[in-house]
Amino acid sequence: MSNFPPLVFSGVQPTGNLHLGNYLGAIRKFVALQENNDCIYCVVDLHSLTAQLVHEDLPGQIRSIAAAFIASGIDPKAHIVFNQSAVPQHAELAWIFNCVARIGWMNRMTQFKDKAGKDRENASLGLLAYPSLMAADILVYRATHVPVGDDQKQHLELTRDIAMKFNLDYQAHIRNGGKGIDITVGEEPVHAYFPMVEPMIDGPAPRVMSLRDGTKKMSKSDPSDLSRINLVDDAETISRKIRKAKTDPDGLPSDVEGLAGRPEADNLVGIYAALADRTKADVLTEFGGQQFSVFKPALVDLAVSVLAPITGEMSRLLADTSHIDAILRDGGERARARAETTMREVRDIIGFLQ
Repeated sequence: MSNFPPLVFSGVQPTGNLHLGNYLGAIRKFVALQENNDCIYCVVDLHSLTAQLVHEDLPGQIRSIAAAFIASGIDPKAHIVFNQSAVPQHAELAWIFNCVARIGWMNRMTQFKDKAGKDRENASLGLLAYPSLMAADILVYRATHVPVGDDQKQHLELTRDIAMKFNLDYQAHIRNGGKGIDITVGEEPVHAYFPMVEPMIDGPAPRVMSLRDGTKKMSKSDPSDLSRINLVDDAETISRKIRKAKTDPDGLPSDVEGLAGRPEADNLVGIYAALADRTKADVLTEFGGQQFSVFKPALVDLAVSVLAPITGEMSRLLADTSHIDAILRDGGERARARAETTMREVRDIIGFLQ
């Protein structure tokens, strides 16, 4: 579909501590993708304002996300790690996309409906326009692939809609300026400046649920710290949280079908499988018929073995904030250079004087 040079982009909000769900669902995938792709990974601090306008320690939260990226194995020299607000071109392109996107498109976003709740009139304009800024984050680098969870797939579809409308609205200017690439969308040839971004939702992405309620996602915003395993938790804390994790009185089933209707059991087996890079069926072959009093200690040992090196490296990095700041500064400079190349061409396509 696209002749654009492949480029992977993704970001994480600096709102609260990263937890096991963030690691298994996103960061571990970021690390794997860097082996064979050009990657840009962003701490999306502008987005965080839609959830938390006043931060107790925004610089500390930005550094913590960056430290988690690096401690997990992302190479900031081979790729780019930066914070979004360091590149003003994100906001510049977002305004242009605000004028491209339609209000009806934004009103259909299920995440806006969920987060705004019943009192939508009291929601911030930023929350409504969140997907437009997300589109700008991606397209200011003309990224082609974005690793996302299922909950963000709708936003990626909107990013494609915004890109296509821009391409069609400015088709003549893109072609006359020699700035686009011929692509095919469906059966239609389009001379496009922005690519049709592809979501990367390959494989059975682990859906990590709360340790206190297996029907709810593990979340930074849950008032109970026992509901999640934070990446900064030490071995003793991880052990305590898993031992206290909610279960039911039955033993583990011998097959995956036996997990139906048992959300807490399904969650713990899923966490073990994800950490061990195995299937749930494999885990149940080993532990089927065992009580949670046997399974939980094994899960503790596995979780600590995987997370302790990350936690230790994060602590080391955060003890020297000048090192993290230098990485973000370097990443910001490199990201700005790429983003400005795009924006110079976008300004020319639109007709702004430069």
